Amino acid sequence: MEDRKEMSFLDHLEELRWRLVRIAIAIVTISVVLWWFQEWIMDNLFLSMSKPDFITFRLMCDMFGICIDEIPVKMQSTTMAGQFSYAMMTSIIGGVVLAFPYIFYQIWSFVKPGLKQKEKSVVKGIVFYVSILFFTGILFGYFVVAPLCVQFFGTYQISKDVENIFTISSYMSTIISTVFYSGLLFLLPVVMYLFAKLGIITPIFLRKYRKHAIVGVLILSAVITPPDLISQIIVAIPIVMLYELSIFVVVAVEKNRNKTNMANP
Repeated sequence: MEDRKEMSFLDHLEELRWRLVRIAIAIVTISVVLWWFQEWIMDNLFLSMSKPDFITFRLMCDMFGICIDEIPVKMQSTTMAGQFSYAMMTSIIGGVVLAFPYIFYQIWSFVKPGLKQKEKSVVKGIVFYVSILFFTGILFGYFVVAPLCVQFFGTYQISKDVENIFTISSYMSTIISTVFYSGLLFLLPVVMYLFAKLGIITPIFLRKYRKHAIVGVLILSAVITPPDLISQIIVAIPIVMLYELSIFVVVAVEKNRNKTNMANP
């Protein structure tokens, strides 16, 4: 293959176009498969989250004694294309999530030739680590954050005379956005690594504002979880651990930079 440095601007655009085409094909292919199983997915992956026997609620009952008898939620679709639109959206977003490693691989393959050899060696295996972090975040969002949101908003009533009758769009958008953003949130160590490489973030900065970050995490967990201490802790602990992991990553980058500077004064 022709060296990237010798490629013209139009050659770069052509390569980018074909990588985007491959990404689109992967997403569409997976989306079509998911569309075929849309009823099973809706019943077993999304609507089941509003049932007391959902795995998260059963574990909370067995481990912490927080048992849920009923989530008084009813579903409805108020627009003609509401169910069709969200079935399509769910399939497409599911395609993006499942194809994420391939998507990132294509983007990384386009960027990688422009890096120096040292930079390539430092980020070796980045596709694997980014994918692991992303899917860990997706699982965390699906099994922890989203069910707690459904449980809280499904059981909260400002008055006994007001029923919780959610539209399918409101219900699905809450779950999908919560799960997807949790996946992105778990990429925090990677983002911190890139910022550290660019010299934007330092270990001193992260340690200085650690207390502020922990307070922010506690506030965030209090907002997105039911008003009980155990649920807030369950959500807060992994996020705090990600912050601490980010500090460790930035320290490693700083040490590597210092060694390089000492070797090349």
